Amino acid sequence: MSHYESPIRETLILGDKSYLDVSNDIAAPIEGKANRLWWIVFTIALVAFLWGLGAIIYTIGTGIGVWGLNNKINWAWDITNFVWWVGIGHAGTLISAVLLLFRQKWRMGINRSAEAMTIFAVVQAGLFPIIHMGRVWNAPWVLPIPNQFGSLWTNFNSPLLWDVFAISTYLSVSLVFWWTGLLPDFAMIRDRATKPFQKKIYGLLSFGWSGRAKDWQRFEEVSLVLAGLATPLVLSVHTIVSFDFATSVIPGWHSTVYPPYFVAGAVFSGFAMVQTLLIVMRKVSNLEAYITRDHIENMNKVILVTGGIVATAYLSEFFVGWYSGSSYEDFTYLSIGAATGPYWWAFWALILCNSVFPQLLWIKKLRRSFIFSFFMSIIINIGMWFERFDIIVINLSRGHLPSTWTQFSPTFVDISIYLGTIGFFFVLFLLYARTFPVVAQAEVKSILKSSGSQYKKEVAKQEDREYRAQGSN
Repeated sequence: MSHYESPIRETLILGDKSYLDVSNDIAAPIEGKANRLWWIVFTIALVAFLWGLGAIIYTIGTGIGVWGLNNKINWAWDITNFVWWVGIGHAGTLISAVLLLFRQKWRMGINRSAEAMTIFAVVQAGLFPIIHMGRVWNAPWVLPIPNQFGSLWTNFNSPLLWDVFAISTYLSVSLVFWWTGLLPDFAMIRDRATKPFQKKIYGLLSFGWSGRAKDWQRFEEVSLVLAGLATPLVLSVHTIVSFDFATSVIPGWHSTVYPPYFVAGAVFSGFAMVQTLLIVMRKVSNLEAYITRDHIENMNKVILVTGGIVATAYLSEFFVGWYSGSSYEDFTYLSIGAATGPYWWAFWALILCNSVFPQLLWIKKLRRSFIFSFFMSIIINIGMWFERFDIIVINLSRGHLPSTWTQFSPTFVDISIYLGTIGFFFVLFLLYARTFPVVAQAEVKSILKSSGSQYKKEVAKQEDREYRAQGSN
């Protein structure tokens, strides 16, 4: 028992848990039958996914004219959704890599879900550029490979191509990082499995993990190396996504604040989505002992910090729009972008959801409430979606020539595809929760004696006895 662990530190594992209890609790959703709540959530997600899939097939069969795009606004819901999903994928790597490097114990219960969320969110993001082509069978033409028609090479000056390299690198590193962390968990399921087929599958997934000291040494080394590689990606990926806009000459897009602003916004929305998932998963998979109020409160603190950075970025945009003296910037930010423009509802949804409502998290009682945190996480993700919508649609709706001014209205196909990707995301996550350990059992066990509630009590009693003994002397 460590006497260096302060009893006032948060308790991260509730109940009198032993090492066996941890294994049993984390393996239970995989080994047992799914409960009714899991089936309800999965059915809703599956229906949404199939509806969206139908809309995607209809789009490809008919053409992207079925969307609400027009000659002026040729990016709208599709790229809004693309940037939104990439942003959500950010928190997984941040929680796993950055908090691992800083040795934060509270990441242990939530990092596995966050890493899985990253991969599933990037899958959704990757769908949109492909669907946006319309003729998806021509997708190989965008790859930089020689072909029989001559040297048809991709334009490496385009930030859209930088996206391809940034996001594919991010997905690759995140996938390896996630899988490496899962090896001890796969080995645990393999050793507990009773069916030969299940034993064989998890044996293959665990890559021959035996639990020897050498295995753990390599595991620690590889985890640190991957965390070191993944940390710059947290900054680089959304920075490069922001270049899609910042390298253009369109007023409102041509802005140097976009890279840090997009990164902070991505972490902000990513942590909110992790919050949504964790609060659902702790009920669906009976993991209340491992995803505690202290985890939720720490997540809310990160949301508060990144939300403050985003709000500062909004203020700096409006200030520069006014201070620059450019009539175009002034018009973009202060006329059509503000309360009086045709998209006033989208602007105020953005301000209220991202800058005003999150300030309630300064109140400790609300910050530690599961129900309030759940609704706040959904509100933040709605606000972050509107942020991307405002950046793309408002700025494109008003060009230099008044004759090109137009409005955008989404069709039912736009909305259906978006809802379909949300359904697909939850289908993947719920299936993952039934086949993979949602909590990193080996890492939770490593903090059991310093952060488990029964050990906290023992430390407190021991310190109390020592204090009384000193007092009597």
